[in-house]
Amino acid sequence: MIRAVIDTNVLIAALRSSSGASYQILLAADRGDFEMALSVPLLAEYDDVSTRPDSGITIPAAAVDAIIRRLAMVAHKQQIYFLWRPLLPDPKDDMVLEVAIASGSSHIVTFNRKDLRLASQFGIVVLPPAEFIRLLP
Repeated sequence: MIRAVIDTNVLIAALRSSSGASYQILLAADRGDFEMALSVPLLAEYDDVSTRPDSGITIPAAAVDAIIRRLAMVAHKQQIYFLWRPLLPDPKDDMVLEVAIASGSSHIVTFNRKDLRLASQFGIVVLPPAEFIRLLP
């Protein structure tokens, strides 16, 4: 089974619209079509970014919280014992890469492929949501 880390930008896109590939990825994670890997710092970033006034999310805060909690329930919880920082241009991207490395994830799903290109050195494939969703059953 594919194990993947979902970058925060994909989560936010899914929370903004239920019509795109990002939202389909959240549904696929909930169904168990792939195993989502998550760490406490990444979960905290999900919470932080999704509650910002400028997030563009229009669904109620309680619904956002319920979705994030559900993802946390179904995800593979990964503790991080080794920090690879600084490795990438954005420290928040380092956090995503660290979860992928520690969890043995084969993929990172993000809209920010450029800044995560070093993931390939660890055998991790970085894909946007529309490409990743095609890999799933």
